[in-house]
Amino acid sequence: MEPINIPFHDYVITTDRSRLSAEAAHQWLTTESYWSKQISYEVVKRAFDHSFVIGILHGGEQVGYGRLVTDYATFGHLADVYVLEAHRGKGLSKKMMSVLMDIDFVKKLRNISLGTLDAHGLYEPFGFRQHEHPERILFISRPDIYGDVNNPCR
Repeated sequence: MEPINIPFHDYVITTDRSRLSAEAAHQWLTTESYWSKQISYEVVKRAFDHSFVIGILHGGEQVGYGRLVTDYATFGHLADVYVLEAHRGKGLSKKMMSVLMDIDFVKKLRNISLGTLDAHGLYEPFGFRQHEHPERILFISRPDIYGDVNNPCR
């Protein structure tokens, strides 16, 4: 699959992993996220390498990121989405989500999930909603697996 590079104002939305940085994602996750402050670089790099990645570049700097854990056929799980605070309020997260959701294989996925405490307004316009049958959904949660004993995802 050819990487996507879409100009948006002074930014570029890209799926070209060679232009994106696991190091930048790790930096943000460990300093700004509420879900994985103590995650190791090795775990972030492995997740980066085994996910479909998308990001936002500004002057070559990664200012936004997200990854879709997927089998490219039936399901995906959206994770680690962020835009640096200095670049928020410019429609970047909406544009990144729009680009992602418009990719052919993504449009054909039967189920796409995500977990978020506070960004429902970003995701709802793309069709995300509370599951209509939560009694059918089971999962294993290990919120302190990275040592984050104060993780609000508990």
